[in-house]
Amino acid sequence: MGLSSTVGSLLIFMGFYGICTGFEQENCTNYKIQFERVFSVPGDMAMLNSTLVSPDVFNFTSVPYNITWYDSKTGQEMSNQTGRILVNRETLWFLNVKLDDSGEYVSVLRTPFQCYMQATSLVVDLPVAGECGRPRKVVQTITSGVWDTLSCPLKEYINKLDSYNISSSLKWYKGCEPIVDGTGGYSYRDMTKMTIQRVEAQHNGNHTCTLTFTLGGITGSVSETIVAEVTDVYSLVPQMLEPANEIIKVQMGSNFTKQCRVFVPGVGMPFVDIFWLARDDFIFNLLPSDRVYTSQQRSWIQEVPKKGVWLERLLLFSELREEDFHINYTCRVYSSRGNPEGYFTLLPADPNIILPIGSVFVGVMVLFIISVVIYYLFKVDIVLWFRGVFPILYTNKDLDGKLFDAYVAYPQPCTIGFNEKVETFALNILPQVLEKACGYKLFIAGRDCQPGQAIVDSVEENIQASRRLLLLYTASTFISKRHTSSTSSNNNNNLSKNINSKDNSESKTGDNITSTSYDGGDEDYPDTRQQLECVAAMYRVLLEGSLKVVLVELEEITPAQLALFPESVRHLRKKQGAVRWWKNLRTRRRQRTCMRRREDEETGGQDTQLTPSLSPSSRFWKEMRYYMPVRGKRAVYPEKTALLNL
Repeated sequence: MGLSSTVGSLLIFMGFYGICTGFEQENCTNYKIQFERVFSVPGDMAMLNSTLVSPDVFNFTSVPYNITWYDSKTGQEMSNQTGRILVNRETLWFLNVKLDDSGEYVSVLRTPFQCYMQATSLVVDLPVAGECGRPRKVVQTITSGVWDTLSCPLKEYINKLDSYNISSSLKWYKGCEPIVDGTGGYSYRDMTKMTIQRVEAQHNGNHTCTLTFTLGGITGSVSETIVAEVTDVYSLVPQMLEPANEIIKVQMGSNFTKQCRVFVPGVGMPFVDIFWLARDDFIFNLLPSDRVYTSQQRSWIQEVPKKGVWLERLLLFSELREEDFHINYTCRVYSSRGNPEGYFTLLPADPNIILPIGSVFVGVMVLFIISVVIYYLFKVDIVLWFRGVFPILYTNKDLDGKLFDAYVAYPQPCTIGFNEKVETFALNILPQVLEKACGYKLFIAGRDCQPGQAIVDSVEENIQASRRLLLLYTASTFISKRHTSSTSSNNNNNLSKNINSKDNSESKTGDNITSTSYDGGDEDYPDTRQQLECVAAMYRVLLEGSLKVVLVELEEITPAQLALFPESVRHLRKKQGAVRWWKNLRTRRRQRTCMRRREDEETGGQDTQLTPSLSPSSRFWKEMRYYMPVRGKRAVYPEKTALLNL
C-alpha cells in the first residue's frame, strides 16, 4: 500500500506540473518581454496590456483567437479573483496591488494554427516616507515666462476605460495639495492636460495626476507623478518652410535634390527631428550608394532677426525613374509642440521645345546667312544659270517692239576723251562676244549710223529702240583737255543741269542741232552726239526709269578723276556699280605672267602676245550678260505687244 500510494502521489504532482508549465512546452513564437514596464505601489490599481493583438502579428480581424495570462513565477494561469484580479482578453487588471505582485506575466495568444507569447513586467515599489506622490517619476520641462502644459501619463488607462464605457475622474496635486482649476495659474485643459498660463519658478516640483474609477465592483485609483522643471530654454511650434506642398517637374533620368527646411522659434537646442516619407514609409537610407537616400539632419542656431534653430534634411535621387513620379514625398516634423509637415510631388518635365526651336532657328539663320553669302559671291552665276534653265519664266523680248538689245555709246574719233582702245573694244571685242558668241543685237553709233541722218533723230530713235544702253568710258571720257579743272567742273555741272532739264529743253535742243548732219568733217559733231547720248540715257534712267544703263569702265578710275565726272554718272555708278573691263585685263595679265614665266623657261625668253579673254564664261562677260536683257520664251499678250508698238 505504501509503494502504490507513493506512486500515485508522484503521478498527481507530475500532471499538475505539466498543466502549470504547458505554455512553456508549446512551440510558440516568443516576442519576449515588453520594453515598457508597469510601475505601481501597494493599494493602487495596475493595468497590463498585451500587444499581440496587432496586424503586425496576425490578422486578428479574420482569424479566431483566445488569450491566456500566466504568472511566470508559478506557471499558473491567471484567472479572475474578486477584489484582486480581473482578466479581460488582452488586458490583465490588478485591482489592489500588493508588494509580492511584482514579476513578469506572460500572455499567450493561440489561433487554430499557431500560438504567440509575450511577457510584461510589473514593478511594485513602496512609497517614499514623508513624500506625496509616486516613487517612480516622469520629468517634464516647462519654459519660464510662457504658456506651457503638463501631460498626465495615464491616457492609456483612460482610453481602455472608455472602451469599457466606464466613467472616470482625474485630479491633480501639487505636492500633497490638490490643484483647484483656475487658481495659481493652473487650468484643466482636458483630462490629461494641465495648462499653466505663465510659467514661474513656483511651478517647479512634483505634480501628481490621480485617475479614479470603478472596475470589477472595486473602486480604486492609479496615479503618476511628474517632476516639473522650469527652464529658460524653450521651443515653440516648428514652422515648415520647405517643401511647400508643391508640384515639381523634372526630367526623367536626371538627378534631383530637395531640401526640407524647418525653423523652430525658441531658445536653446530643441528636441526636434525631421524625417522624409514616401508612400507613408520612412526613408532611412543614408548612403549615396542607394539610389534614393537622405542626408544627416543638420541644424544651426539663429539669433537675429528672430531667435530659433534651423533644421535641414536633404532628399536625394541619384537617378529619377518612372516609379518616382506621381507620388507625394513628405517631410514630417516630430516634436512635443506638434508635427507639421510639407510635401512635394514629382512630375515628368514637359518636352523642351525651346532647344529644338532654337536649333531650327539658328540652323535657318546660318543657312540664310550662308545662302546670302553664296548669292552675293555667286549671284551672277546663279542668275545666269537660272535664266538658262527656266527661260519660260521670262518674257520673249522679241515681241516687245524693240530692235536692239543694247545701244553702245562711247567717245567718237576726233572728240574729247576719244581712245583707240575704247574704239577697238566697242567695234571689235564687244560685237565679237555679245553678238557672235551670245546672240545679242547691238546698235553701235560709229558702226550702225545711217549717213545723213540727223543726230537728234538718230540718238532718240535708236535709244528708244534699245533695251539697254552700254556707256563705255575711261578716265578722260568726261574730262576736257582744252579747259582747266574748274572749267571742266562747270561743264560737268552744266551737263548735269541739261540732264535734269531735258524735258524742258529737248525741243529747243532739237531745233538747234536737227539740221546738223554727219559729214565726217565737223569736229563738234561727235561732241554733240556724245552729249545727247548721255543726256538722253540719264534722263530715261533717272527721271523716267524707262531705260537701264550699263556702265562699262574700261580703265581704273581714281577718286580724283571720279570727282570730275558728271554728277548723274557718279550717282548711277554709286547706285548700281559698273562692269570693270580693266579688272578682267589685270586678272588675265597675272595668269599670263605665270604662264609666260614657264614659257620663257621653255622658249628661251621670247616675247608672247597678251590678249584678253574673249570667252563668254569669263567673269567680265558673265557680268555683261547679267545686265543684258533676258532672252526668255514666255509669250506676251497681244494687247501688251500692241501697246509697246505704239
